[in-house]
Amino acid sequence: MNSMDISYILDDLNDAQREAVTVDDRHALILAGAGSGKTRVLIHRIAWLVQVMGFSAYNILAVTFTNKASNEMRGRVDALIGHDAQGITMGTFHGIAYRLLRTHYQEVGLPQTFQILDADDQKRVIKRLLKAMELDEAQWPHKQVIAFINGEKEEGRRSQHIDPGHNPYVVKMVQIYQAYEEQCNRSGLVDFAELLLRAHELWLKNPQVLAHYQARYRHILVDEFQDTNSLQYAWLRVLTGASGKLFIVGDDDQSIYGWRGAKIENIRQFDRDFNDVKTVLLEQNYRSTGIILKSANELIAHNEDRMGKNLWSAGEDGELIDVYEAFNELDEARYLCNQIETWVEQGGSRKDIAILYRSNALSRVIEHAFLQAKITYRVYGGLRFYDRAEIKDVLAYLRLLLNREDDAAFERVYNHPPRGIGNKTADMIRVEAKINQISLWQAAQQMVDSGLTARAKSSVAGFIDLILSLDEQTNNLDLQNQVMKVITQSGLQTHFEKDKTEQGLGRLENIDELINAASTFKPTELVAETISDQPEEVGVDFIDDTIFQNPLAEFLAQVALEAGEQQADKWEESVQLMTLHSAKGLEFPLVFMIGLEEGLFPSQQSREDASKIAEERRLAYVGITRARTKLIISHASRRRMHGKEFYPQSSRFLKELPQDCLNIIRLANTNSFNKHGSYRNYGNYGGFAPKPDASQSGYEIGSRVFHQKFGEGTVLAVEGDGESARVQINFKHAGTKWLVAAFANLEKLL
Repeated sequence: MNSMDISYILDDLNDAQREAVTVDDRHALILAGAGSGKTRVLIHRIAWLVQVMGFSAYNILAVTFTNKASNEMRGRVDALIGHDAQGITMGTFHGIAYRLLRTHYQEVGLPQTFQILDADDQKRVIKRLLKAMELDEAQWPHKQVIAFINGEKEEGRRSQHIDPGHNPYVVKMVQIYQAYEEQCNRSGLVDFAELLLRAHELWLKNPQVLAHYQARYRHILVDEFQDTNSLQYAWLRVLTGASGKLFIVGDDDQSIYGWRGAKIENIRQFDRDFNDVKTVLLEQNYRSTGIILKSANELIAHNEDRMGKNLWSAGEDGELIDVYEAFNELDEARYLCNQIETWVEQGGSRKDIAILYRSNALSRVIEHAFLQAKITYRVYGGLRFYDRAEIKDVLAYLRLLLNREDDAAFERVYNHPPRGIGNKTADMIRVEAKINQISLWQAAQQMVDSGLTARAKSSVAGFIDLILSLDEQTNNLDLQNQVMKVITQSGLQTHFEKDKTEQGLGRLENIDELINAASTFKPTELVAETISDQPEEVGVDFIDDTIFQNPLAEFLAQVALEAGEQQADKWEESVQLMTLHSAKGLEFPLVFMIGLEEGLFPSQQSREDASKIAEERRLAYVGITRARTKLIISHASRRRMHGKEFYPQSSRFLKELPQDCLNIIRLANTNSFNKHGSYRNYGNYGGFAPKPDASQSGYEIGSRVFHQKFGEGTVLAVEGDGESARVQINFKHAGTKWLVAAFANLEKLL
């Protein structure tokens, strides 16, 4: 292929990107800084492998962390190389593991109809187990149990692999883990961590199957490698084997998910675990101004054990970073409102603004201020579509139709809508299931024959008949009509129609949208792998025909895989509020980072742990590099949280920023407010003009005063001067009040 034929692959790349894309047939570590074009590199690398190096698309596996990233990559690869992209395996770790287990369910000991247990249903199973084991959840919180089980699975450990020693806590946790495994195996359920663990065990226990996939996937590309956990890295290492080549893209400076199992050590030790690794640094940033990048670089330089990378931009230096020193959280919120209004007045859009915070608790005051100022906003990552209760109700019915052994689905719908199955009857069914080691469905059937009162028997039999009838009625229907039939015949439609409020109407609209999702769902063909070398020795029948896949089963699996990624509907022209963790991968022209105070950011839990402080600093680095043109940081001198007032120190991260890149904005002794309760804009002084000094109004912000009726209080703000001055005071017992200074007869306290 001549240079003209491949010019489209390289023409739009910078020198470092070209070096990464054209790495020869070897392992590669692409250390890609924020905004450096890592997705472009991955896409063009795939094109290079196929169009230049001559590998078949069938030989390429591309792994991402979200379905959104996978879909974007798929679309861009298709647009770049067209039909040559057909055959590339692309998806998330969990999605690829699911496809493997569907193909090799027998080898991993799963029923063909196994279902994915999402996070909410996993919680239900655990809570039921704790109750069955007569464990007090106050002593054994379900969240703690789930974290233990998932953590052990992510380290590749089954319950029998854990040595609890003489620690009674670990002994009991292992017992719960074992009971949970037995329950899931009996019901044919697989949680998210189990997907990866079973896929890894598929390699370890079936060498012929592993050899087949090692021969197939000659080139494995992995995005966001710094976010991999121990099990994901082990899975990749085994699959790569001696002949495969790993092309990983990541950034150790953006490793911020240690709390959920991500191991920064994976990317740091990659060149030690693999021989002949080519390392390429992508440092040119196409997102942020020079000032923002300089600040990010100097901040992250305080972390030790970095792999070495310095972001730079060919663009302008841009504006200084504003650092606002607020009096309290109310003042901080007013300042945000003022700056947003100014941004919009100058032609900016609210949808280009993000408010980032370390703790969700900080959003309440901001939301209240936005409502008062009539600033539309959206909490990014709010309740997701498939997490909404009415949607999970319908899905539970569908799951039970597909698999009667699904206890989590049974638990959700046996009495929803209400059909007279009380808690006492439900407990009897659970006991029957536990004693006989059977599913709740089987136990319910047995209890109908004996053991229930006439009324309870009628209610339980009615539910069993409903499910059997639904199964028969939907057996030959397409997916859309299956969903519609379940919604109507289960009684959910009528149940939700009774609620005439906006919430009730919203539930019905959500159900309609679920029907739309079913109508547009296109099952993917799941093709069994063909092993050319004597398939009878593998112990599996490998064929070339498409495996029969129930559309309902695949729809439910996709729903479970995508749950938690689809965001709530986006509002037009709205400011977006989100945690710093949620902001990763996003960018905005104007970014606010609020609450940069010791104990908040870095968090209280991290302050005494050097490794956690390093991760908190990486989180601050991620926040800074979300800003394209303007970054505003704020912190408060006092803040009310958890019902108490605190006087925090400003965050150490502020001191680590280059001071020549900062515009420090401090309040003068008095303030001036507009009619919306936000600060008036007075030109270039960070939105503020010099205010009258204390002698003009007589009061200073933060000073303590005494009122004959309201008692002691603290001055929050002053409006105007002279006899017309108004003082806002937060009284210890009477709350916040505005008083006219000339008539208030306030006594100043030391």
